[in-house]
Amino acid sequence: MRFLVFQHLDVEHPGVFREFWDDAGHEWVGVELDAGEPIPSLDGFDRLVVMGGPMDVWQEDEHPWLKPEKEAIRTWVQTLGRPYLGVCLGHQLLAAALGGEVGMMARPEVGLSTVSLTDAGVADPVLGTLSQPFLTFQWHGAEVARPPEGAVVLAANAACPVQALRWGRHAYGLQFHMEIGPASVGEWRAVPAYAASLEQALGAAGAAALDDTLAPHWPTFRASAQGLERALAALS
Repeated sequence: MRFLVFQHLDVEHPGVFREFWDDAGHEWVGVELDAGEPIPSLDGFDRLVVMGGPMDVWQEDEHPWLKPEKEAIRTWVQTLGRPYLGVCLGHQLLAAALGGEVGMMARPEVGLSTVSLTDAGVADPVLGTLSQPFLTFQWHGAEVARPPEGAVVLAANAACPVQALRWGRHAYGLQFHMEIGPASVGEWRAVPAYAASLEQALGAAGAAALDDTLAPHWPTFRASAQGLERALAALS
């Protein structure tokens, strides 16, 4: 299969999913929207994957490419009806493109966080592959405040009531980061704005210790991501 990937920052890439795709023989094409790369024709792609980024969905004046990106997402999901996976900002863009609302949280959610599946999530063929509840890695200050009409909320926690959603048969949004691997936090920390937000959320000591905090969880995170990828591929 061929996957089209929208990126909004070079360090916010598909992470461990790239390894799963390579192992399965899939091809993926990345488009760096923040660098001015144009959205290609959607023909010939089997899945659209939209990653995270430091911008917000409503910042179209600062990032004019957000408008055509939303249009492409809407076309992909509503008109073409093909599989979609959105992570963090990509989750929020899915909601916004389909008529939902995204807004700022009262307090950012950063670091390890436990998320629970809803009844619909337990029954879902993709999210239902995850344990109940399950541990996630979070790094966001905005959230889906109102899901689009027809969306099904699949996971939630006290900090963010829409941690995952599905629209239609196979358009999925995940607020949490399942793509991360051992190098991810270091790559993100190299971005000054991300480093500042990390220290603000966790404190200097917590931010410095984050790699050690995450280390015991990498095998579980990887296994969960691989299970989710297999379930997504089965829907295609």
